[in-house]
Amino acid sequence: MHHVFLIDPLENLNIKKDSSLMMAATFKEQGIKVSLLFEKDFFLLNKNLPEYNVYQFDAEFEDHSFYLKKFITTTDSKLLMTKDVTIHLRLDPPFDTRYLRILWLLDQLHIRGVTITNNAKGVLTHNEKLFAYEHHSSMETYVGSSLSGFKSFVKNLDAHDLIIKPLDLFQGIGVEKVSKYDVQLEEKFVAKVVEHKGAIVVQAFNPKVTEGEIRSLYFDGVELGSILKVPKKGEFLANIAQGASYSATELSPTVQEACEEISLLLKRYGVRFVAFDILGDSISEVNITCPGLLVEVSSAYKKNLALEILKHF
Repeated sequence: MHHVFLIDPLENLNIKKDSSLMMAATFKEQGIKVSLLFEKDFFLLNKNLPEYNVYQFDAEFEDHSFYLKKFITTTDSKLLMTKDVTIHLRLDPPFDTRYLRILWLLDQLHIRGVTITNNAKGVLTHNEKLFAYEHHSSMETYVGSSLSGFKSFVKNLDAHDLIIKPLDLFQGIGVEKVSKYDVQLEEKFVAKVVEHKGAIVVQAFNPKVTEGEIRSLYFDGVELGSILKVPKKGEFLANIAQGASYSATELSPTVQEACEEISLLLKRYGVRFVAFDILGDSISEVNITCPGLLVEVSSAYKKNLALEILKHF
């Protein structure tokens, strides 16, 4: 089996802590055939299997760590997309028209026998936020661009503060905390709709976020590990890239059951790698486009969890 990681340009990644690069480097250390594929070299042929320009690399981990201190491309070669190839879809959102086109092309490769992880059609049909909101444990949520619908939702919501965020971004980008009683609330809602060109998400602000948000990683329905991310003092975003601390944690039996249920359901659609965001007892997001924080969860557990993923291939 030849593993090919379809990733964003290296200059766009935080190489030290990138989950995709950690996985690729770990696979290579285990003697697995592994290459990188960039979007600029990705295409589809309707009559023949494509032969991609893929890249080899040199990588080195920091001493006694899962963070990378070196990752550079070296040589390139041609690789025919046959049934012994697995493409790891590791492109970051936003889930825009460009992302949609890539999923369409990947699905055509899947039809021709190439394994895609996570499966393109599975990613296409399961919005990371909406899918979480389907579960009975989810928070009461508004999704849309209707001002009248928004006003009605807020009027009946028992909360002082609200969270307004995009439907299709990541890493806390575009998340805003506003007061329910802000005299400019309606204007802010409309501005957010215009900024993100359509439906947005509105929820009550949960003050428990200051105590931390959980990121839990699953592969093929099996929990790899979970961490509690605690925001910086005075902040509400539990984003490690923005200074949140983290430590290993255990899921409550109720949350663990919900995560396993959802992960096993997604596996039926070829969505094997899932990262859950959990606030209190509610799953707030089911990350499937490019599940991250593998480096941080591995560090918290003092165990290279990419090796656990490799066992599933």
